[in-house]
Amino acid sequence: MTPITVSIVEDLDEVREGLEKFINNDADFAVHGSFSNAEEAILSLPAMQPNIVIMDINLPGMSGIDCIIATKEKCPATQFLMFTVYENDEKVFEALKAGASGYILKKTAPSKIIECLKELFNGGSPMSSNIARKLVNNYQTKEPTGLASLLLSVRENEILDLLSKGLLYKEIAQKLFIATGTVRQHIHKIYSKLHVQNRTEAINKAFQNKSS
Repeated sequence: MTPITVSIVEDLDEVREGLEKFINNDADFAVHGSFSNAEEAILSLPAMQPNIVIMDINLPGMSGIDCIIATKEKCPATQFLMFTVYENDEKVFEALKAGASGYILKKTAPSKIIECLKELFNGGSPMSSNIARKLVNNYQTKEPTGLASLLLSVRENEILDLLSKGLLYKEIAQKLFIATGTVRQHIHKIYSKLHVQNRTEAINKAFQNKSS
């Protein structure tokens, strides 16, 4: 199997080198490019076209969010995973709006980071639990649009609701007593029907303000 390629943009040497080490120790992955600032990453990532970029937000010079904005169009198949200490709503939503498909905190355990990378590669949007809670709180004042209820099956609407609560694929499978592979198939159908590419886009499209 061809390894999943991962690039890292992180200014702290010890953090960047630690990520490189445990990611390369997993046979499913290979680190392709490691950068200490956004400017170097912007120059190099388009030629590398990695499957995933692990992106810090607070970089010297240009921020990680601006780096995604500058890079995403040139790397359309690349998934961006934010890896940061920031938990405030503004940073989370700025990153997701810029094109990040996942958002995890630096205190996340190495084994969990590997799980998140695999989930991201397989079409998911991994979030640290407290980040997922922020998204849930944001949508608690919102209700499904007619679009989701009309286009999606009862099971697909059920899975979309669980996605909006930040559950991982395996957690959804356990809750619904179905296989993880079945959950993945349903989610791909949801994305196809709603014409979206990730969890965040699906939730944005399926929910709207009650006052609208």
